[in-house]
Order: sequence, then C-alpha cells, then structure tokens
Amino acid sequence: MAHTFLLEPGRWTIQGNWLERNGMPISVKGMTLVAWHRDNWFTMATKLIFPGSDRSEISLQYKGRLHDGERQYNFLLQNNILGQAEGEGWIGLDTIVQRYWVLGDRQRRSGFETLHRISDDTYYLSSGILTGHFLTNTMEASLERQSI
Repeated sequence: MAHTFLLEPGRWTIQGNWLERNGMPISVKGMTLVAWHRDNWFTMATKLIFPGSDRSEISLQYKGRLHDGERQYNFLLQNNILGQAEGEGWIGLDTIVQRYWVLGDRQRRSGFETLHRISDDTYYLSSGILTGHFLTNTMEASLERQSI
C-alpha cells in the first residue's frame, strides 16, 4: 500500500469548500493529526473552521484499528455536531473510503469520506453527510502533508 495518509503518522492541512443543501459554497480550512499506537491502533483528530463565516467549527476524533496486511478497518468517531458514530474504512490502491453512521440518531444521519491519493504529500478529499436518504452537505478539499 502506497498511502501516506492514515497509514503513517503525520500532520495534514485541509483547504477547500463546504456546501450545504440550497446554499452557496463557503471556505473551509483545517488540520488533521494522525497518530499510531501499540497493537495497530490509530487515532485521527481533525478540526475544521470556516473563515469569514459565523458557522461553528467542527471537531472530529477517530479511533480505529488496522490489522497488518488488512485493507479494511473499523473505527469509532466522536463529532462535536453529530455525536458518536461507528464506521468502516476500505483502503484501495489509490483511494481510502470511509463510511460512518451516527449511533442512536432519530434522523438516521450517516456520512462518507473519500480520500484520493495525488502524491505522497497531497490527497483530494470529498465527503458528505446524509440525513436519511438525502444529502445534506458536502465538502471538497485538498490535504497537504506538513513536515514535522
């Protein structure tokens, strides 16, 4: 697997656009930190801000486990807006795809993230959140690896 995002510890900046149903795109910026621990456990912390907007920041805390040689993993997600979620990820040759569902949510919210590898230091992210069967928002952004 040639992926550097998620599979290696690192710090990544995020820059792109956030789009909500019936709304205009707004600028989004952020940072993701990936760390690995004993027994193949990883943590990922992401913070998103919306410069020039009154929209509240979004913070996400992931914890998952990837067994050696595996291409699929499960994770827990804590999102300050959605609450607790469970998810799964698949690692493809050029893309990492994650899907999650919010636990105990009457609105049946779920989401997805697709990270396409452009180079060792650059990924393209597209993501979305659904309420039931309807897409409620999407995000498209570039991730750039920062030197530590």
